[in-house]
Amino acid sequence: MTVRFGLLGAGRIGKVHARAVGANPDAKLVAVADAFEKAAGDLAAQYGAEVRTIDAIEQAKDIDAVIICTPTDTHADLIERFAKAGKAIFCEKPIDLDVKRVKKCLATVDRTGAVLMVGFNRRFDPHFAAVRKAIDEGAIGDVEMVTITSRDPGAPPVDYIKRSGGIFRDMTIHDFDMARFLLGEEPVSVSAHASVLVDKEVGKAGDYDSASVILVTKSGRQAVISNSRRATYGYDQRIEVHGSKGMVAAENQRPVSIEVANGAGYTRPPLHDFFMTRYIDAYANEIAAFIATMAKRGRKVASPSGKDGLAALVLADAALKSVKTGKAVKVG
Repeated sequence: MTVRFGLLGAGRIGKVHARAVGANPDAKLVAVADAFEKAAGDLAAQYGAEVRTIDAIEQAKDIDAVIICTPTDTHADLIERFAKAGKAIFCEKPIDLDVKRVKKCLATVDRTGAVLMVGFNRRFDPHFAAVRKAIDEGAIGDVEMVTITSRDPGAPPVDYIKRSGGIFRDMTIHDFDMARFLLGEEPVSVSAHASVLVDKEVGKAGDYDSASVILVTKSGRQAVISNSRRATYGYDQRIEVHGSKGMVAAENQRPVSIEVANGAGYTRPPLHDFFMTRYIDAYANEIAAFIATMAKRGRKVASPSGKDGLAALVLADAALKSVKTGKAVKVG
């Protein structure tokens, strides 16, 4: 079975997903829609697809599924439209910036029986997935503490900051999902601290660029998240899970994994410069997982699901509230 895709949004993340679809033998990119016709045309031409409007993709009989890469404030409306149209839906995070709106959207998904998968790509990174596999196999015993380091090479433009929903809903939300993925229990308490250390303009826009979060589960398991919008040495992505019998960790990845030793000491190549190259395999794997879910429709629930998207947003809101109040915030 070849899944025929419509891509909504031909920007940076749209290009990443187009590449993943184009590389999958069980997928075909049929149409691309974007408010900027040239962007849509350039991307469509690269993969032998057509430029169509969102309305045309919604009504198309030659499209089985859509990938939503449009601005965040359009996600929930588009999910509802395509759920009612009988299309399977892959949507980039977050579903919306408002918890109530997400719940309303998910009610429509449930009512229509649509397949919905949310783009938390890091679950599908081979290295992070191997950490989860080691946990499942009992290699480190019971999980006790999770440490997640996630630092971007630089802050995004202020115009993006203003509409992103803030660092917790835009950046840390990936780490909230990863924490849930690794802890094995739902957090019940969130404590967060945030500062503006990278770019004063970020603060003027009402956001933060440096944050630390502690999540605690009912049994006392803890996850510590460290975020920064600046890492001068590259895209910093590491996780460590400590358990009752040991520890498992995933280190930073490089385009080339070599080490040079000479009179000047030991040197290694720089890290990946950003998510487009660091997570190539993860994006390919999540599209493959989405296709597999469609093949088993009715027998397999998409994961990460809309409920996973909601849970991560709830944690993001709690983190922001903790920063504002200076207190730990109960969730769940």
